[in-house]
Amino acid sequence: MTDVQPLAPLTPQPAAPVTAPTTSPARTAPGGAEFSRRVVVFLFGIAQGLIVLRILFLLLAAREANALVSAVLNASQVLVAPFEGLFHTSALQAGGSMLDIAAVAALIGWTVVEAIVLAAIGIFRRRTA
Repeated sequence: MTDVQPLAPLTPQPAAPVTAPTTSPARTAPGGAEFSRRVVVFLFGIAQGLIVLRILFLLLAAREANALVSAVLNASQVLVAPFEGLFHTSALQAGGSMLDIAAVAALIGWTVVEAIVLAAIGIFRRRTA
């Protein structure tokens, strides 16, 4: 038979101390093109929101004497003005409500302009591999 040797008893070894990493995590900020894209989306979003509110207020026959309705209609008039006269009629009326065709055209037009501006900004974006 073979001789079996007993194993030496295990002695616990002290664990190495755990230390926190000394470097702070890297923070990355958006590049110039990304920042520009965000600003463009924000500004066009405000313009599109004003036009949508204009369409809804006129469609629901909101009172123009109300300060909020008046402010939205006046602010959005600047955005809708280039599209007035684009069609034979600027609005369709039924009873007290009115569908502002020029505002619908303005909403579509400004969305197309936004897409063109974003495409132009996209040319200068950095692509990561």
